[in-house]
Parts: sequence; structure tokens; C-alpha cells
Amino acid sequence: MEEIGFWIAALVAAALVGMSKGGVPVVGMLGVPVLALVINPVMAAGLLLPVYVVSDIFGLYAYRHAWDGRVLTIVVPGAIVGIGVGWATASVVPEAAVTLLVGVIGLAFAANILLRKPAVVEPKRAEVAPGLFWGGVAGFTSFVSHAGAPPYQVYTLPLGMTKAVFAGTTTIAFAIINAVKLIPYYALGQLNTGNLKVAAVLALPAVIAVFAGVRLVHLMPEKLFFRLVVWALALISLKLIWDGARGLI
Repeated sequence: MEEIGFWIAALVAAALVGMSKGGVPVVGMLGVPVLALVINPVMAAGLLLPVYVVSDIFGLYAYRHAWDGRVLTIVVPGAIVGIGVGWATASVVPEAAVTLLVGVIGLAFAANILLRKPAVVEPKRAEVAPGLFWGGVAGFTSFVSHAGAPPYQVYTLPLGMTKAVFAGTTTIAFAIINAVKLIPYYALGQLNTGNLKVAAVLALPAVIAVFAGVRLVHLMPEKLFFRLVVWALALISLKLIWDGARGLI
């Protein structure tokens, strides 16, 4: 962790995490893959979790007036159950298999949107059963590899929320998920004094990136924002498929 290559990757990863908490679509999922270029992926996930949590605090402040309470009350309980399942099966389920599954789900959903004829998404009521299911999947995959965004978006993108409400609801949901994850991560030994010291250094660029992300979301046209969400989901899903398949071979 003393090499310059590590600090370059760590600063980039922290900035990506911060921008995601500012509402920029899906970029936070790139944090672990970027840091995993220089250190073990499991260590990268443990190191970045405190950075996620600190960034969440500022993201919560930025979007305190823009969120959908019904979506949160449906998704979050499911996600907490998913985290519990991930904790209970941490030593049994191969991370590569979960990574591959998340990538396939995300890519299929993104392709469905990109290939069909453009249509205006009218706001609609969030249904409980699908929300609990996809919330559970998001909690599980977030616990395993910080990859909760694709299953979460499978449920939330069709709801027709405005970009501010979508960004705010996403920020709040994952703030809760990340806070809950601190307990099993600590129990599994992925949080230690060394990690926390490095995370404290990375917190500053992450916080700066939160507000840069908020500004970018406000400036971005709404159609472009959601198009970017879908393309980011597709590209990151391809990366997850590649990582998962390579890990299983």
C-alpha cells in the first residue's frame, strides 16, 4: 500500500465512489475493480467500504429533499435480508458466480431498454413483491462485491422517477445498505486499523467528488441522465460478466 501505483488507483476509486454518492450513475461500482488492479479484490472491497459510508453522509445531505419513501420502505428490508444471506453463505458461494450472475442480469435489462423503441416512462406505483425480491438480490450482491446497482436498477428504472428523486432514492438506499454491511464486514475481519487509516486519507477526495457529482447531475439533461444510467449499466455488466467467467474458469 506504500507504492505510488496503489495510491493512484486508490484516489481514482475514491473519486468514483464519491461521484456515485453525488448521483452520477453507477460509477461507484468501478471503485473495487479499479483498486483490484493493484491489490486483492477482497481487500479492495474492505478498504473502500468506509469510504462509501463517509461519502454516504454527504450524499444524504445533498439529496435530503429528493427521495421516494415508498421505494425505500420496500427495497431496504429486502436488501437487509440479502445482506444476511450473503453473510451466512460467505464461505460457500463463489464470488465469481455471483459476479457473473449480476452481470448477466444487468446486461439483459440494459439491452432490453437500448434495443426497444424509445418510449416515455410514466411514473407508476412501486410494487411490493418485485421490490422485495430485487432489493434482496441487490443486498446480497452488494455484500459480496459492492455490485448492488444492476439488480436495484432493474426494479427502480421502470418506475419513472425524476432524475433528482432517482438519484436521491438510490443514495439513501445504498447509504443504509452500506451502514448495515459494516457489521458483517467487521465480523469477517475485512475492517482493521490499517484499512481505516487508508480510508481516512481517501475520504477527502471522495467527499469532494460527492459535490462534483451533485453538480453534474443538476446540469445534465434528464433524458441524457437516464441514457447514461443504462449505458453505464451495460458496460459495467459486461465487465462483471468478464470477471465472473474468468474467475470460474
